[in-house]
Amino acid sequence: MTGGANPAGSCLVLGIETSCDETAAAVVARDGPGRGRILSNVVRSQWEQHRAFGGVVPELAARAHVECLDELIAEALTTAGIGLRDLDAVAATAGPGLIGGLIVGLTSAKALAFAADKPLVAVNHLEAHALTVGLTEGLLPPYLLLLVSGGHTQILGVEGVGRYARVATTIDDALGEAFDKTAKLLGLPQPGGPHVERMARTGDATRFDLPRPMAGREEPHFSFAGLKTAVRRRAQELGQLTPQDVADLCAAFELAVTESVADRCRKAFRWAQLRGLPRHLVIAGGVAANQRLRAGLDVVAADADWTLHVPPVALCTDNGAMIAWAGAERFARGLIDPLDVAPRARWPLDATAIPALGHGRLGAKA
Repeated sequence: MTGGANPAGSCLVLGIETSCDETAAAVVARDGPGRGRILSNVVRSQWEQHRAFGGVVPELAARAHVECLDELIAEALTTAGIGLRDLDAVAATAGPGLIGGLIVGLTSAKALAFAADKPLVAVNHLEAHALTVGLTEGLLPPYLLLLVSGGHTQILGVEGVGRYARVATTIDDALGEAFDKTAKLLGLPQPGGPHVERMARTGDATRFDLPRPMAGREEPHFSFAGLKTAVRRRAQELGQLTPQDVADLCAAFELAVTESVADRCRKAFRWAQLRGLPRHLVIAGGVAANQRLRAGLDVVAADADWTLHVPPVALCTDNGAMIAWAGAERFARGLIDPLDVAPRARWPLDATAIPALGHGRLGAKA
């Protein structure tokens, strides 16, 4: 559905995020193309509720969203100093993600939009990550995007709002999942990524020689299952792991990941240059918070005369501000949705992309 498009216009949008284990609400003001202000951004994590299970339990996540979402929306509006009637639109994540959580957030957004007679914008969670640099830096498409999260690892050409070309995807595990599984097999708490990164700071990355999956391959796809398996084998060879063993394995894993991703990005640079994309590499998604990965890709970009763009850490992980901004960008182009729009557990940014050869069950997420 389309409304009155005005890409240069301003708007005020409430964003709601409930796709996984963070409940979030935010208000963002769009003052024009590449000009936005975060008026509020409230996030509540559920990890204490899921920790005992070693991962996110969908039913618990949905229940937790129900219990606190109304409170978070009220806090976001109050912090922004506005009422529901002051909004121009209500945006919510409609996919991809855990279907129970998506239903909670999208249904709440529908109710608010109906009650206040405001347009509804159903946001693709991945598009919200992709467009965040427009809010934080004013960077507008086109650019090359590395999207790395718990469920997705992709490189995409961002051609514009709603227009994406997938360059590469993972043929097995997503990078965030590889971090979580590595943490679990080393006895570290969940969520695994931050704990692996913390242990790696005191580790010797050269002690263990781990593989760099897909290195040198012409197609820029990713693979992390073999790297995760190599870590498990090294751990089994050591037997009873000491804290230093764990730190060294984490450091070696993190270095292997960084060098693998760097190699894949170099291949993607060639794709982008053949298509005339500006030399801007954007990293988005939860794994973009990893400092070694950021530093490694900063070097890769500089060596290739590219510019690296990474949102602040708080806006790499799931949050309502990115949903509100994506909603504002879509609303400004007249892209609004009917109140019967359905949530989607899977929702690729490039629906025309052919599945990567060798992809498994996780490859379908791409």
